[in-house]
Amino acid sequence: MYKSDSSLLEVKGIGEKSLKLYQKLGLFTVGDLMHYYPKGYERFEGPKKIKELIPGETAAVTCRIVSSPSARKTSRLSILTVNAADDTGMIGFTFFNMPFLSKLFKPGMVFVFRGTVQTKGPSFLMEQPKFYSPDEYQKISGMLMPRYSLTKGLTNQAIQKALKTIWKDYSFEEEWLPEDLLQEAAIPEAEPALYEIHFPQEEESALLARRRLVFEEFFTFLLQLRKNKDDAATIPNEWPMIETADTVRYVDALPFRLTKGQKQAWQEIRQDLEGPQCMNRLIQGDVGSGKTIVAFLALLMTVANGYQGALMAPTEVLAVQHFENVKKDVEKYGLAFKPVLLVGSMTAKEKKLQYEKIASGEANLIIGTHALIQEKVTYHKLALVVTDEQHRFGVRQRETFAGKGLQPHVLVMSATPIPRTLAIILYGDLQISLIKDMPVGRLPIKNCVVNTHFRPKAYEFIANQISQGHQAYVICPQVEEGELDDAENVVDYAEKLRAALPHSVVVEYLHGKMKPADKNRIMEDFALKNIDVLVSTTVIEVGINVPNATVMMVENAERFGLAQLHQLRGRVGRGEAQSYCIFISTNESKETMKRLEILNASNDGFFIASEDLKLRGPGDLFGIRQSGEFAFRIGDVYADAELLKLTSEMVDDLIKKDPGLDHPEHARLKAHLSLGNANSVDFRTI
Repeated sequence: MYKSDSSLLEVKGIGEKSLKLYQKLGLFTVGDLMHYYPKGYERFEGPKKIKELIPGETAAVTCRIVSSPSARKTSRLSILTVNAADDTGMIGFTFFNMPFLSKLFKPGMVFVFRGTVQTKGPSFLMEQPKFYSPDEYQKISGMLMPRYSLTKGLTNQAIQKALKTIWKDYSFEEEWLPEDLLQEAAIPEAEPALYEIHFPQEEESALLARRRLVFEEFFTFLLQLRKNKDDAATIPNEWPMIETADTVRYVDALPFRLTKGQKQAWQEIRQDLEGPQCMNRLIQGDVGSGKTIVAFLALLMTVANGYQGALMAPTEVLAVQHFENVKKDVEKYGLAFKPVLLVGSMTAKEKKLQYEKIASGEANLIIGTHALIQEKVTYHKLALVVTDEQHRFGVRQRETFAGKGLQPHVLVMSATPIPRTLAIILYGDLQISLIKDMPVGRLPIKNCVVNTHFRPKAYEFIANQISQGHQAYVICPQVEEGELDDAENVVDYAEKLRAALPHSVVVEYLHGKMKPADKNRIMEDFALKNIDVLVSTTVIEVGINVPNATVMMVENAERFGLAQLHQLRGRVGRGEAQSYCIFISTNESKETMKRLEILNASNDGFFIASEDLKLRGPGDLFGIRQSGEFAFRIGDVYADAELLKLTSEMVDDLIKKDPGLDHPEHARLKAHLSLGNANSVDFRTI
């Protein structure tokens, strides 16, 4: 009998070797795997005739190989080309780094090829398509197949097989949501929902299953959020401050004027620091709106009052950049900061020295990464913690930060453009300051939305920008081949780019599965201009500030949410030179191009987010997953906005009627949450 906490090693068919692959994905127990939801679904439609193909669509064609494959090699890439035909026309297939296929594809043989349809002049072609024998394809034709995020060596079929084995002998807990909540939210019970999400009979039932799982994620998240809000509201201000001349002098000395939004946010923060309650505030502003300078003023007011402040960054590279900037400003403006840097990669000796300065109060501004709360740090008088959106934390984390001392004020910075209606729900435990305007003189980014034919020109453009001394980012939706069908991956794409660009251009790749030390090294090298082109997944959304980068190119742009694309675009346009963003879409349907055109027409993140909200809905199982700081496993705050609002109302009603969940009908709900199941949500976000 399998239980939620059973090791995956107990599952028949999973040995030590495959266990390591599951662990790479963060899956250790049977429960982890049961709640490892598909990234999307694929319906294997019947094969089309070649003449019926539409550029941009994913389709299957049954055709006969007409000639022996031709192979060629570049310095870094092997390219195999195969020509095939049916009774309506010809099509070409290109495979990268798969030379062994030349022995498989013989003239006269018939295969079903499935991939994204492209055109070259009058001819159809597919790059890196999947291929099947006609019998193999017949077996899966018409089926709805789940697609999971994978790692090399692990297949969708292996995950499905393991789940089927578990299902035969799994001990389900009793339904924990009360009947009235199930009815009000119009959702099924947990057991059938979990089955349908992995083994969907049809699209309708999969959508209903998804609704249940999204609801329970939002529900546990919002319940915990309300609790944090109630706890935070009772924390008195143990670090009362008064305004000092330091901040006024600094603002007057700056080579630019604060915008209206920055002034308003600063006033609200100042009032919090002087007020009776502990500050718990969010500064929400678009990329480049100048949130950091406002947070910097709050830190300056803190140290001027004789206290300590901490600034926590998402990556070591960004922490170092903040530290260097503070040191320059201390020198330039004679500020009262005595900063120290604390990051995980420092030696034990270096850390010990910093600990002593922090504990004695010699250092009054501590800049770092997670090391600020993970290491053995004792603060002297920590009064303010400034974090970015990746590090939101509630009462328990505040206590960790403060040690046994008094609880600090918290200021969170967010560049995620979430419409205000949703922000009030999602940041329910925080007061919100919104910076709407942009600093004067910032050059707007020039955008273009194009299809794959534009790639050679885009490569030329990137090479040209690099020859002028600039740098570029290229974003791909997956880490390595096989995670998503028909999508570019950073590992192979970096090779392709090295072959396409001049030899003098240094191309490296970056993704979330790399070791932290390797990620830091790559980001640091890019910041130091040792790398010209950085091919990355969305891990680059936060954590690096490179004013010299002037080009952002996004492959498979149709696979990302608009708000996320806007945040990626915010990685460029940070210097004085004109910056550019190229969105390449493999899907040329009217709906896709209309959606991407919104980015072409506007650089306003909040407008884009509201448009994204209008265009997207939960009825699309094959839709774009929005990533970002609300790291839900399956829920998406844009696609599921209506369900989020409904869940928020239901949580409020529940708390009003039964604040302690003490009513007998809520006993199972309370037991479920007390077992730590609320952590099925990534509570980095709380």
